[in-house]
Order: sequence, then structure tokens, then C-alpha cells
Amino acid sequence: MFCFGLGYTAARLAARLVARGWTVAGTARTPEGRDRLARRGIEAWVFDDGRPLDDAPAALAGATHLLASIPPGPEGDPALLAHGGDARRAPALRWAGYLSTPAVYGDRGGALVSEEDAPAPGSGRGRRRLAAERAWAAAFAGTGTALQVFRLAGIYGPGRNAVEQARAGRARIVEKPGQVFNRIHVDDIGTILMASMARPAPGRVYNVADDLPCPSGDVVRHACALLGLDPPEPVPFEAAELSPMARSFYSECKRLDTRRLRDELGVALACPTYREGLAAILREERAGAGR
Repeated sequence: MFCFGLGYTAARLAARLVARGWTVAGTARTPEGRDRLARRGIEAWVFDDGRPLDDAPAALAGATHLLASIPPGPEGDPALLAHGGDARRAPALRWAGYLSTPAVYGDRGGALVSEEDAPAPGSGRGRRRLAAERAWAAAFAGTGTALQVFRLAGIYGPGRNAVEQARAGRARIVEKPGQVFNRIHVDDIGTILMASMARPAPGRVYNVADDLPCPSGDVVRHACALLGLDPPEPVPFEAAELSPMARSFYSECKRLDTRRLRDELGVALACPTYREGLAAILREERAGAGR
């Protein structure tokens, strides 16, 4: 597998694949990141700010699978802009996955949204992602490579979760009546991607999310309860100091239909709700502390 963007999600998947005997390569943003990945058995090239790979045809020559996870900029997806032609010409490539976002659906007022619903992005982030989805699809049109799109809900997992935030005193409860979010544990993403690799379906789109859309405060309160801490006082959305990215999340509300994951890919989530997800994170922490 070759990954454009070996960030949190792709690197976690890569570790699972390496343990199964795969060869994994990809890109990091800095020489330091490249070296960290090398120590984990992953060959990486520096790719950032539109700087192309030194020898993309050689990097992609043996790749049978390709994963793209770099967020698009105003001009488009940087990996596609620099190396779309190289990817299209990669001789062994048969599966490609693009990691997108439910922001392409826009605000649905809390309604259930399936992959059959037409995208209607209401934010710049959503519009850029939809354009990138379509550009990746066009890049592989007429080839033997099966491209799938994965619209990922809010990602959490080890090192990035409400338990860690509560423990560090950084957890916040922002209250906006009626607002709910889906989430997805990072390892469930990996399981879904591997299921897709085993059952490639050209052009298919998948909502990648858990089975319990809920207010973010529910997750924070549960994390605090697991740690024996008092939850923070809720802050009304109107008074909350949020980054532009966070505010864009709260500007839209939808519930993601995930039946396609079960019906087509045969995936049963290990963490169908945040409760199982946070419990899994604590188990992994304790197992690590015992080594």
C-alpha cells in the first residue's frame, strides 16, 4: 500500500497491515516524520506544500493499493495535483481509497443521511472535499483501479479522545440544543478499509460512522465518569470560544446511515458507540502500562 498522507488514521492502519506482512510506504510532511515512520517499518517520502515526490513512478511502481488522506486546499487535493497522473499510470494498482468527510452533505437539520442522498455542502470545507472526491474519481475513470470514497465521521482513538481531554483538564461541553454528531474509532476505520480492499466496488461511497449520533457533552460526561471526575460546566454554543473549524462542525447537524457498511462490506463495528470506544482506549492504555 502507498499512502498519500501517513497521518493519524493512515498510520494506524499501516501498523496493522505491516503486522500482517504488507509492505507499506507513503508520505510525511517533514523529514522528522519520515524518520519516525521508518523506525516503524514504513518507507516514507517527504511531501508537503505542493513539493512533488522525487521519483513518484518508482514510489508507486509496486503499489497494489493506494490511500489518499491529505485534506484539499483551495486549489484542490495536493497529492492529486502533483501526482494524479503517476497514480493513474501505476502499473499494479487495483484499489484506491479517498478519505473524505460528511461535510459534503451540508446541514440536514438532524435528518438521517445515506450515501444515496445528493451532496449539498454548505461550507468551504465541504465544497473542497466534494471537489476532491470527484477529482479522484475522474483520475481513475477508465482504468482497472477501483476507487472508493469514505466519508469519515469525527475520528477518535488512542491519543485523541475525550478521556485524555478530561484527564488533562481540557474537556469542554458546548451545548447547542438538538445538535448531534456521529463518531468513529480509528481502528474501526481500518477494519472498514480492509473490508473494502477485500471487496472492491468501483465508485462506491461509504458513510464511516458509529451507530449512536449524540451530543458531544454525552461523550465528555461519560469520559469523566470513567475517570471519577466531575464533568465541566456546560457552555452555551453562542458563548463558546470556538475555532473556525469547530464552529463549522456545529453549524451542521445530521445523522449518518451506516447500513451499507454492514450490508455490503460485512463489517460489525468493534466500537458501535462511544462507550465501547472509550473502554477500548482505556484497555489499550492499561495493556501498554503493563508491558
